[in-house]
Amino acid sequence: MAEKYDLAVLGSGPGGYVAAIRAGQLGLKTVCIERGEIGGVCLNWGCIPTKALLHSASFYHELQHYSSNIGIIAENVRVDFGKMVEQSRKVASRLSKGVEYLFRKNKIETVYGNGRLVAKDRIEVQSKDEGKKIIEAKNIIIATGARPKKLPGVDFDGKQVISSKEAMILPSQPKSLVVIGAGAIGVEFAYFYAALGTKVTLIEMLDQILPIEDPEIVEVVVKSFKKLGIGILTAAKVESLEKGKDGVRIKVKKGEKVNEVTSDIALIAIGVQGNVEEIGLEELGIKFDSGAIQVDKRTYETNVKGIYAIGDVIGPPWLAHVASAEGIAAVERIAGKESHVVDYNNIPGCTYCQPQVASLGLTEEKARANGYEVRVGRFPFRANGKSLAMGHEDGFAKLIFDAKYGELLGAHIVGAEATEMLAELGVAKTLETTVEEIMLTVHAHPTISEVVKEAAEDAFGMAIHI
Repeated sequence: MAEKYDLAVLGSGPGGYVAAIRAGQLGLKTVCIERGEIGGVCLNWGCIPTKALLHSASFYHELQHYSSNIGIIAENVRVDFGKMVEQSRKVASRLSKGVEYLFRKNKIETVYGNGRLVAKDRIEVQSKDEGKKIIEAKNIIIATGARPKKLPGVDFDGKQVISSKEAMILPSQPKSLVVIGAGAIGVEFAYFYAALGTKVTLIEMLDQILPIEDPEIVEVVVKSFKKLGIGILTAAKVESLEKGKDGVRIKVKKGEKVNEVTSDIALIAIGVQGNVEEIGLEELGIKFDSGAIQVDKRTYETNVKGIYAIGDVIGPPWLAHVASAEGIAAVERIAGKESHVVDYNNIPGCTYCQPQVASLGLTEEKARANGYEVRVGRFPFRANGKSLAMGHEDGFAKLIFDAKYGELLGAHIVGAEATEMLAELGVAKTLETTVEEIMLTVHAHPTISEVVKEAAEDAFGMAIHI
Protein backbone atom coordinates (compact mmCIF):
# COMPACT_ATOMS: atom_id res chain seq x y z
CA MET A 1 0.00 0.00 0.00
CA ALA A 2 1.37 3.43 -0.97
CA GLU A 3 2.34 5.87 1.76
CA LYS A 4 0.32 9.11 1.47
CA TYR A 5 1.63 12.65 1.82
CA ASP A 6 0.51 16.21 1.19
CA LEU A 7 3.74 16.89 -0.71
CA ALA A 8 6.52 14.81 -2.23
CA VAL A 9 9.71 16.59 -3.27
CA LEU A 10 11.91 14.84 -5.82
CA GLY A 11 15.45 16.02 -5.11
CA SER A 12 17.06 17.57 -2.03
CA GLY A 13 19.25 20.33 -3.47
CA PRO A 14 18.86 23.99 -2.43
CA GLY A 15 15.48 24.07 -4.16
CA GLY A 16 14.17 20.74 -2.92
CA TYR A 17 15.31 20.79 0.69
CA VAL A 18 14.22 24.40 1.21
CA ALA A 19 10.81 23.58 -0.29
CA ALA A 20 10.48 20.55 1.98
CA ILE A 21 11.40 22.51 5.11
CA ARG A 22 8.98 25.32 4.27
CA ALA A 23 6.26 22.71 3.69
CA GLY A 24 6.99 21.22 7.09
CA GLN A 25 6.73 24.65 8.68
CA LEU A 26 3.31 25.09 7.09
CA GLY A 27 2.08 21.78 8.47
CA LEU A 28 2.16 19.74 5.28
CA LYS A 29 3.02 16.07 5.62
CA THR A 30 6.12 15.97 3.45
CA VAL A 31 8.55 13.45 2.03
CA CYS A 32 11.79 14.20 0.18
CA ILE A 33 13.24 11.67 -2.25
CA GLU A 34 16.99 11.76 -2.91
CA ARG A 35 19.19 9.43 -4.94
CA GLY A 36 22.49 10.80 -3.62
CA GLU A 37 23.49 12.98 -0.68
CA ILE A 38 21.08 15.30 1.12
CA GLY A 39 21.79 18.84 -0.06
CA GLY A 40 22.21 17.91 -3.70
CA VAL A 41 25.01 19.09 -5.98
CA CYS A 42 25.21 22.61 -4.55
CA LEU A 43 25.90 21.62 -0.99
CA ASN A 44 27.95 18.50 -1.70
CA TRP A 45 29.66 19.16 -5.04
CA GLY A 46 29.17 22.81 -5.90
CA CYS A 47 28.58 26.03 -4.01
CA ILE A 48 29.88 25.04 -0.59
CA PRO A 49 32.96 22.84 -1.15
CA THR A 50 34.22 25.08 -3.94
CA LYS A 51 34.14 28.07 -1.60
CA ALA A 52 36.22 26.13 0.93
CA LEU A 53 38.78 25.42 -1.80
CA LEU A 54 38.77 29.01 -3.01
CA HIS A 55 39.31 30.28 0.52
CA SER A 56 42.33 28.01 0.89
CA ALA A 57 43.77 29.19 -2.43
CA SER A 58 43.19 32.85 -1.61
CA PHE A 59 44.81 32.47 1.82
CA TYR A 60 47.84 30.75 0.29
CA HIS A 61 48.15 33.41 -2.39
CA GLU A 62 48.06 36.20 0.18
CA LEU A 63 50.73 34.53 2.31
CA GLN A 64 52.94 34.18 -0.74
CA HIS A 65 52.53 37.62 -2.24
CA TYR A 66 51.19 40.11 0.28
CA SER A 67 51.94 39.07 3.85
CA SER A 68 55.39 40.70 3.88
CA ASN A 69 53.73 44.02 3.05
CA ILE A 70 51.95 43.97 6.41
CA GLY A 71 54.92 42.75 8.43
CA ILE A 72 54.21 39.01 8.43
CA ILE A 73 57.10 36.89 7.17
CA ALA A 74 55.78 33.54 5.97
CA GLU A 75 58.71 31.47 4.76
CA ASN A 76 58.57 28.07 3.08
CA VAL A 77 54.80 28.20 2.69
CA ARG A 78 53.64 25.19 0.71
CA VAL A 79 50.44 23.58 -0.47
CA ASP A 80 49.04 20.36 0.97
CA PHE A 81 46.57 19.74 -1.85
CA GLY A 82 45.11 16.63 -0.28
CA LYS A 83 44.42 18.48 2.95
CA MET A 84 42.64 21.24 1.06
CA VAL A 85 40.38 18.70 -0.61
CA GLU A 86 39.80 16.89 2.69
CA GLN A 87 38.76 20.13 4.40
CA SER A 88 36.31 20.99 1.63
CA ARG A 89 34.73 17.54 1.93
CA LYS A 90 34.40 17.95 5.71
CA VAL A 91 32.56 21.24 5.24
CA ALA A 92 30.16 19.67 2.73
CA SER A 93 29.52 16.67 4.97
CA ARG A 94 28.85 18.86 7.99
CA LEU A 95 26.27 20.93 6.14
CA SER A 96 24.60 17.85 4.66
CA LYS A 97 24.18 16.48 8.17
CA GLY A 98 22.78 19.88 9.16
CA VAL A 99 20.03 19.57 6.55
CA GLU A 100 19.26 16.03 7.76
CA TYR A 101 18.77 17.51 11.24
CA LEU A 102 16.45 20.19 9.87
CA PHE A 103 14.42 17.49 8.13
CA ARG A 104 13.97 15.67 11.43
CA LYS A 105 13.13 18.92 13.21
CA ASN A 106 10.39 19.71 10.68
CA LYS A 107 9.09 16.10 10.56
CA ILE A 108 10.09 15.57 6.95
CA GLU A 109 10.59 11.96 5.91
CA THR A 110 13.55 11.11 3.68
CA VAL A 111 13.45 8.29 1.17
CA TYR A 112 16.67 7.36 -0.64
CA GLY A 113 16.56 6.03 -4.18
CA ASN A 114 15.78 6.90 -7.80
CA GLY A 115 12.35 8.46 -8.06
CA ARG A 116 10.14 8.24 -11.13
CA LEU A 117 6.69 9.73 -11.60
CA VAL A 118 4.22 7.00 -12.52
CA ALA A 119 1.02 9.02 -12.07
CA LYS A 120 0.18 12.63 -11.32
CA ASP A 121 0.03 11.75 -7.62
CA ARG A 122 2.51 8.85 -7.41
CA ILE A 123 6.28 8.40 -7.43
CA GLU A 124 7.95 5.02 -7.68
CA VAL A 125 11.25 4.91 -5.79
CA GLN A 126 13.83 2.28 -6.61
CA SER A 127 16.57 1.75 -4.04
CA LYS A 128 19.30 -0.85 -3.77
CA ASP A 129 18.46 -1.77 -0.21
CA GLU A 130 14.66 -1.64 -0.12
CA GLY A 131 13.66 -2.36 -3.72
CA LYS A 132 10.62 -0.56 -5.11
CA LYS A 133 8.44 1.72 -3.03
CA ILE A 134 5.41 3.79 -4.00
CA ILE A 135 4.98 7.32 -2.63
CA GLU A 136 1.52 8.87 -3.00
CA ALA A 137 1.17 12.64 -2.66
CA LYS A 138 -1.48 15.26 -3.37
CA ASN A 139 1.24 17.49 -4.78
CA ILE A 140 4.68 16.81 -6.24
CA ILE A 141 7.62 19.17 -6.71
CA ILE A 142 10.33 18.16 -9.17
CA ALA A 143 13.69 19.54 -8.03
CA THR A 144 16.11 17.21 -9.77
CA GLY A 145 18.69 19.88 -10.59
CA ALA A 146 21.19 19.83 -13.42
CA ARG A 147 24.51 18.33 -14.44
CA PRO A 148 27.55 19.62 -16.39
CA LYS A 149 27.22 19.78 -20.16
CA LYS A 150 29.65 17.77 -22.24
CA LEU A 151 31.72 19.22 -25.04
CA PRO A 152 30.21 17.80 -28.25
CA GLY A 153 31.95 14.56 -29.13
CA VAL A 154 33.97 14.47 -25.91
CA ASP A 155 32.97 12.37 -22.90
CA PHE A 156 34.06 12.99 -19.32
CA ASP A 157 36.50 10.32 -18.19
CA GLY A 158 37.13 11.78 -14.74
CA LYS A 159 40.90 11.82 -15.25
CA GLN A 160 42.02 13.76 -18.32
CA VAL A 161 38.67 15.28 -19.24
CA ILE A 162 36.84 16.35 -16.11
CA SER A 163 33.79 18.23 -14.90
CA SER A 164 33.58 20.55 -11.92
CA LYS A 165 32.91 17.55 -9.65
CA GLU A 166 36.22 15.85 -10.43
CA ALA A 167 37.99 19.23 -10.26
CA MET A 168 37.15 19.32 -6.54
CA ILE A 169 38.63 15.95 -5.68
CA LEU A 170 41.63 15.39 -7.94
CA PRO A 171 44.16 13.06 -6.26
CA SER A 172 46.96 15.58 -6.87
CA GLN A 173 47.45 19.09 -8.15
CA PRO A 174 48.01 19.12 -11.93
CA LYS A 175 51.00 20.96 -13.36
CA SER A 176 48.82 22.36 -16.15
CA LEU A 177 45.10 22.76 -16.74
CA VAL A 178 42.94 24.01 -19.59
CA VAL A 179 39.53 25.34 -18.57
CA ILE A 180 37.00 25.41 -21.40
CA GLY A 181 34.22 27.84 -20.59
CA ALA A 182 34.70 31.08 -18.65
CA GLY A 183 31.44 31.53 -16.83
CA ALA A 184 31.47 31.65 -13.03
CA ILE A 185 32.42 27.98 -12.58
CA GLY A 186 35.26 28.06 -15.11
CA VAL A 187 36.65 31.33 -13.77
CA GLU A 188 36.55 30.12 -10.16
CA PHE A 189 38.47 26.93 -10.93
CA ALA A 190 40.93 28.83 -13.12
CA TYR A 191 41.68 31.09 -10.16
CA PHE A 192 41.85 28.24 -7.66
CA TYR A 193 44.42 26.21 -9.56
CA ALA A 194 46.45 29.20 -10.78
CA ALA A 195 46.71 30.56 -7.24
CA LEU A 196 48.25 27.23 -6.19
CA GLY A 197 50.79 27.34 -9.01
CA THR A 198 49.17 25.30 -11.78
CA LYS A 199 49.69 26.68 -15.29
CA VAL A 200 46.16 27.56 -16.40
CA THR A 201 44.69 28.46 -19.79
CA LEU A 202 41.12 29.76 -19.88
CA ILE A 203 39.18 29.44 -23.14
CA GLU A 204 35.89 31.23 -23.82
CA MET A 205 33.84 31.16 -27.04
CA LEU A 206 32.32 34.61 -26.43
CA ASP A 207 34.11 37.96 -26.51
CA GLN A 208 34.90 38.16 -22.81
CA ILE A 209 35.25 35.95 -19.77
CA LEU A 210 32.25 36.16 -17.42
CA PRO A 211 30.10 37.00 -20.46
CA ILE A 212 27.04 38.23 -18.56
CA GLU A 213 29.00 40.72 -16.44
CA ASP A 214 29.62 44.40 -17.15
CA PRO A 215 32.71 44.73 -19.41
CA GLU A 216 34.34 47.33 -17.12
CA ILE A 217 34.10 44.92 -14.21
CA VAL A 218 35.57 42.08 -16.26
CA GLU A 219 38.60 44.20 -17.22
CA VAL A 220 39.70 44.22 -13.57
CA VAL A 221 39.45 40.41 -13.37
CA VAL A 222 41.35 39.94 -16.63
CA LYS A 223 44.17 42.19 -15.46
CA SER A 224 44.40 40.29 -12.17
CA PHE A 225 44.28 36.89 -13.90
CA LYS A 226 47.04 37.81 -16.34
CA LYS A 227 49.17 38.96 -13.42
CA LEU A 228 48.55 35.55 -11.87
CA GLY A 229 49.81 33.91 -15.06
CA ILE A 230 46.49 32.68 -16.45
CA GLY A 231 46.40 32.53 -20.23
CA ILE A 232 43.12 33.83 -21.59
CA LEU A 233 41.68 33.08 -25.03
CA THR A 234 38.34 34.75 -25.81
CA ALA A 235 36.27 34.66 -29.00
CA ALA A 236 37.87 31.23 -29.36
CA LYS A 237 36.20 28.01 -30.42
CA VAL A 238 37.46 24.54 -29.49
CA GLU A 239 37.83 22.62 -32.75
CA SER A 240 39.04 19.33 -31.29
CA LEU A 241 40.25 17.68 -28.11
CA GLU A 242 42.51 14.64 -28.16
CA LYS A 243 43.70 12.58 -25.22
CA GLY A 244 47.15 11.04 -25.09
CA LYS A 245 49.62 9.53 -22.66
CA ASP A 246 51.11 12.93 -21.91
CA GLY A 247 47.83 14.78 -21.46
CA VAL A 248 45.35 16.49 -23.77
CA ARG A 249 45.82 18.44 -27.00
CA ILE A 250 43.23 21.04 -27.84
CA LYS A 251 42.92 22.87 -31.14
CA VAL A 252 41.42 26.31 -30.69
CA LYS A 253 40.26 28.55 -33.53
CA LYS A 254 40.48 32.29 -32.91
CA GLY A 255 39.63 34.31 -35.97
CA GLU A 256 41.32 32.63 -38.91
CA LYS A 257 44.13 31.22 -36.78
CA VAL A 258 44.15 27.77 -35.16
CA ASN A 259 46.27 27.37 -32.02
CA GLU A 260 47.14 24.19 -30.17
CA VAL A 261 46.99 24.17 -26.39
CA THR A 262 48.32 21.26 -24.34
CA SER A 263 47.82 20.44 -20.69
CA ASP A 264 47.64 17.59 -18.20
CA ILE A 265 43.88 17.93 -17.80
CA ALA A 266 40.95 19.65 -19.50
CA LEU A 267 38.12 20.94 -17.33
CA ILE A 268 34.87 21.37 -19.27
CA ALA A 269 32.78 24.19 -17.79
CA ILE A 270 30.48 25.18 -20.65
CA GLY A 271 27.26 25.14 -18.65
CA VAL A 272 24.69 22.74 -17.28
CA GLN A 273 21.62 20.85 -18.48
CA GLY A 274 18.56 19.87 -16.51
CA ASN A 275 18.11 16.35 -15.16
CA VAL A 276 14.90 15.57 -17.01
CA GLU A 277 15.68 12.03 -18.10
CA GLU A 278 14.14 8.89 -16.60
CA ILE A 279 11.87 10.65 -14.11
CA GLY A 280 8.59 9.96 -15.96
CA LEU A 281 8.01 13.28 -17.71
CA GLU A 282 7.19 11.77 -21.11
CA GLU A 283 4.75 9.22 -19.73
CA LEU A 284 2.76 11.90 -17.89
CA GLY A 285 2.93 14.38 -20.76
CA ILE A 286 4.83 16.99 -18.73
CA LYS A 287 6.20 19.56 -21.16
CA PHE A 288 9.93 20.22 -21.32
CA ASP A 289 12.29 21.64 -23.90
CA SER A 290 16.09 21.63 -24.21
CA GLY A 291 16.49 20.06 -20.79
CA ALA A 292 14.16 22.49 -19.00
CA ILE A 293 10.69 21.70 -17.64
CA GLN A 294 8.12 24.32 -18.63
CA VAL A 295 6.30 25.94 -15.72
CA ASP A 296 4.14 28.91 -14.85
CA LYS A 297 6.75 31.26 -13.36
CA ARG A 298 4.25 32.57 -10.79
CA THR A 299 3.13 29.21 -9.38
CA TYR A 300 5.82 26.83 -10.75
CA GLU A 301 3.08 24.41 -11.75
CA THR A 302 3.69 22.35 -14.87
CA ASN A 303 1.04 21.67 -17.47
CA VAL A 304 -0.05 18.72 -15.30
CA LYS A 305 -2.12 19.95 -12.35
CA GLY A 306 -0.56 19.20 -8.98
CA ILE A 307 2.96 18.71 -10.35
CA TYR A 308 5.43 21.55 -9.92
CA ALA A 309 9.09 22.09 -10.83
CA ILE A 310 11.74 24.44 -9.46
CA GLY A 311 15.44 25.20 -9.68
CA ASP A 312 17.96 24.26 -12.34
CA VAL A 313 15.60 21.75 -13.95
CA ILE A 314 13.39 24.63 -15.17
CA GLY A 315 16.28 26.48 -16.81
CA PRO A 316 18.27 29.66 -16.15
CA PRO A 317 19.28 31.38 -14.00
CA TRP A 318 21.05 28.27 -12.67
CA LEU A 319 21.65 29.58 -9.16
CA ALA A 320 21.11 27.97 -5.76
CA HIS A 321 19.43 31.02 -4.25
CA VAL A 322 17.00 31.18 -7.15
CA ALA A 323 16.04 27.53 -6.60
CA SER A 324 15.43 28.21 -2.91
CA ALA A 325 13.25 31.25 -3.64
CA GLU A 326 11.25 29.27 -6.21
CA GLY A 327 10.82 26.41 -3.76
CA ILE A 328 9.36 28.65 -1.07
CA ALA A 329 7.05 30.38 -3.55
CA ALA A 330 5.78 27.06 -4.91
CA VAL A 331 5.13 25.53 -1.48
CA GLU A 332 3.31 28.59 -0.17
CA ARG A 333 0.96 28.49 -3.12
CA ILE A 334 0.41 24.75 -2.64
CA ALA A 335 -0.47 25.49 1.00
CA GLY A 336 -2.98 28.14 -0.08
CA LYS A 337 -0.90 30.93 1.37
CA GLU A 338 -0.59 34.28 -0.41
CA SER A 339 2.96 34.18 -1.68
CA HIS A 340 5.54 36.49 -3.18
CA VAL A 341 6.54 36.39 -6.83
CA VAL A 342 10.23 35.83 -7.48
CA ASP A 343 11.68 38.99 -9.06
CA TYR A 344 14.00 37.73 -11.77
CA ASN A 345 15.16 41.30 -12.41
CA ASN A 346 16.73 41.43 -8.97
CA ILE A 347 18.75 38.22 -8.79
CA PRO A 348 22.28 38.53 -7.40
CA GLY A 349 25.07 36.85 -9.33
CA CYS A 350 28.40 36.14 -7.64
CA THR A 351 31.78 34.82 -8.75
CA TYR A 352 34.14 33.89 -5.93
CA CYS A 353 37.52 34.26 -7.60
CA GLN A 354 39.86 37.01 -6.42
CA PRO A 355 38.98 39.77 -7.01
CA GLN A 356 35.37 38.78 -6.40
CA VAL A 357 32.59 39.80 -8.78
CA ALA A 358 29.02 40.54 -7.71
CA SER A 359 26.16 42.06 -9.66
CA LEU A 360 22.40 42.45 -9.96
CA GLY A 361 19.99 44.22 -12.24
CA LEU A 362 20.92 45.81 -15.55
CA THR A 363 24.36 46.51 -16.93
CA GLU A 364 24.93 50.02 -18.28
CA GLU A 365 24.71 48.68 -21.83
CA LYS A 366 21.41 46.89 -21.22
CA ALA A 367 19.91 49.85 -19.37
CA ARG A 368 20.62 52.14 -22.33
CA ALA A 369 19.33 49.48 -24.77
CA ASN A 370 16.09 49.36 -22.73
CA GLY A 371 15.59 53.07 -23.34
CA TYR A 372 16.69 54.46 -19.99
CA GLU A 373 18.56 57.72 -19.69
CA VAL A 374 21.09 56.73 -17.06
CA ARG A 375 23.44 58.24 -14.53
CA VAL A 376 26.41 56.02 -13.71
CA GLY A 377 28.50 56.28 -10.58
CA ARG A 378 31.84 54.61 -9.93
CA PHE A 379 34.04 54.55 -6.86
CA PRO A 380 37.41 52.76 -6.67
CA PHE A 381 38.56 50.59 -3.79
CA ARG A 382 41.94 52.37 -3.87
CA ALA A 383 40.20 55.49 -2.51
CA ASN A 384 38.60 53.57 0.37
CA GLY A 385 40.43 53.59 3.70
CA LYS A 386 39.42 50.07 4.80
CA SER A 387 40.45 48.57 1.45
CA LEU A 388 43.87 50.20 1.72
CA ALA A 389 44.25 49.07 5.33
CA MET A 390 43.51 45.49 4.24
CA GLY A 391 45.84 45.67 1.26
CA HIS A 392 42.99 45.05 -1.22
CA GLU A 393 42.87 48.14 -3.40
CA ASP A 394 41.94 46.53 -6.74
CA GLY A 395 38.38 46.99 -7.88
CA PHE A 396 35.47 49.40 -7.84
CA ALA A 397 31.73 49.68 -7.48
CA LYS A 398 29.57 50.76 -10.41
CA LEU A 399 25.95 51.77 -9.91
CA ILE A 400 23.44 52.53 -12.66
CA PHE A 401 20.52 54.84 -11.93
CA ASP A 402 17.55 56.07 -13.93
CA ALA A 403 18.41 59.75 -14.51
CA LYS A 404 14.77 60.85 -14.35
CA TYR A 405 13.68 59.31 -11.05
CA GLY A 406 16.96 58.22 -9.47
CA GLU A 407 15.85 54.56 -9.26
CA LEU A 408 18.62 51.98 -8.90
CA LEU A 409 18.68 49.91 -12.10
CA GLY A 410 21.84 47.88 -11.68
CA ALA A 411 24.79 47.32 -9.34
CA HIS A 412 28.18 45.85 -10.19
CA ILE A 413 31.12 45.37 -7.84
CA VAL A 414 34.56 43.87 -8.37
CA GLY A 415 37.01 43.60 -5.49
CA ALA A 416 37.50 42.25 -1.99
CA GLU A 417 34.28 41.06 -0.30
CA ALA A 418 32.19 42.13 -3.30
CA THR A 419 29.87 39.16 -2.83
CA GLU A 420 29.12 40.19 0.76
CA MET A 421 28.53 43.84 -0.18
CA LEU A 422 25.88 43.12 -2.79
CA ALA A 423 23.06 42.32 -0.34
CA GLU A 424 22.71 45.98 0.63
CA LEU A 425 22.01 46.84 -2.98
CA GLY A 426 19.61 43.91 -3.38
CA VAL A 427 17.52 45.25 -0.50
CA ALA A 428 17.74 48.75 -1.99
CA LYS A 429 16.47 47.57 -5.35
CA THR A 430 13.69 45.48 -3.77
CA LEU A 431 12.49 48.61 -1.95
CA GLU A 432 12.81 50.68 -5.15
CA THR A 433 15.31 52.88 -3.37
CA THR A 434 16.46 56.08 -5.04
CA VAL A 435 19.97 57.45 -5.27
CA GLU A 436 19.15 60.09 -2.65
CA GLU A 437 18.21 57.42 -0.10
CA ILE A 438 21.48 55.54 -0.65
CA MET A 439 23.44 58.79 -0.30
CA LEU A 440 21.60 59.72 2.89
CA THR A 441 22.16 56.30 4.49
CA VAL A 442 25.06 56.74 6.90
CA HIS A 443 27.64 54.02 6.26
CA ALA A 444 30.01 53.05 9.06
CA HIS A 445 33.59 54.24 8.71
CA PRO A 446 35.92 52.62 7.95
CA THR A 447 34.18 49.90 5.93
CA ILE A 448 34.54 48.71 2.37
CA SER A 449 30.78 49.25 1.99
CA GLU A 450 31.43 52.99 1.89
CA VAL A 451 32.30 52.54 -1.79
CA VAL A 452 28.58 51.88 -2.40
CA LYS A 453 27.56 55.22 -0.91
CA GLU A 454 30.28 57.09 -2.76
CA ALA A 455 29.48 55.39 -6.06
CA ALA A 456 25.91 56.64 -5.64
CA GLU A 457 27.21 60.12 -4.89
CA ASP A 458 29.51 59.99 -7.91
CA ALA A 459 26.55 59.34 -10.22
CA PHE A 460 25.40 62.88 -9.44
CA GLY A 461 28.82 64.50 -9.04
CA MET A 462 28.80 64.51 -5.24
CA ALA A 463 31.44 61.91 -4.23
CA ILE A 464 33.71 63.27 -1.52
CA HIS A 465 36.83 61.16 -1.83
CA ILE A 466 37.54 61.27 -5.57
